[in-house]
Amino acid sequence: MAERAGKAAGKSSTKDDTPLGPTGRPYHGFATPPVLDSHGPARIIALCNQKGGVGKTTTTINLAASLAAYGRKVLAVDFDPQGALSAGLGIHTHDAPTIYDLLLDTKRDPRDAIVHTSVEGLDVMPANIDLSAAEVHLVNEVARETILARVLRNITAEYDVILIDCQPSLGLLTVNALTASHGVLIPLECEFFALRGVALLIETIDKVRDRLNPSITLDGVLATMYDPRTLHSREVLERVVEAFGDDVLETVIGRTVKFPDASVSGMPITEFAPEHAAAQAYLRLARELVARGAVA
Repeated sequence: MAERAGKAAGKSSTKDDTPLGPTGRPYHGFATPPVLDSHGPARIIALCNQKGGVGKTTTTINLAASLAAYGRKVLAVDFDPQGALSAGLGIHTHDAPTIYDLLLDTKRDPRDAIVHTSVEGLDVMPANIDLSAAEVHLVNEVARETILARVLRNITAEYDVILIDCQPSLGLLTVNALTASHGVLIPLECEFFALRGVALLIETIDKVRDRLNPSITLDGVLATMYDPRTLHSREVLERVVEAFGDDVLETVIGRTVKFPDASVSGMPITEFAPEHAAAQAYLRLARELVARGAVA
């Protein structure tokens, strides 16, 4: 157990002295992604976990900003009625068109609801509390699970990546996000109770693959809120690696107060505190996803 805990904390190394990361695997830096000659069509990735407070919105914001920093054109879709992604990027949504308006009128130009952010290359399709009524309005619609896909297909040629920040549930909105996506990224807090619902999420993804979207893949499980000082955090990460193997991303996001500070400022952490370890972790996550082929 002590050896495993040491590996999880990143204190061990391989026989050739390559340091091990928190997941117990050799720590790779991942090369800076090459510059793209052109943009689009976008690969759509849903950030999904029915448990709240695991870092979905934080990851969507900072992964989007990190990919934009490497020259990718990114659209972040706020698909949570709480509108935390929109607020976290300093976007006011009271009077502006939102994703809710596009769901109710799929013939409307989706560009009406796209907001440019202060981060070059990063746009947002915002949401507010109105989105909470969407499931009621859509329940009687024909092919209601594909409505978001119909909205996004009109703009995929303009972006390299579209990230969908899902609400913490497995309802109709989340099924829409999974149906529209090419891949799923699961942020998973390094805490015991966060593990319990993952099996149900994987089952939902399998059902969507079987019935609605045969091409959807699991792009990875991202460990978040990791604190190497606690045995509990290290043991949970060890169990996640045992359960998901290579699907667990090598990049691990640590716990820090810088994230709420950045959110209050309406900025991604890569802009708020670019030299901070958390900002560097999200830049590394962007490089890892490119290296894995999840992002162009």
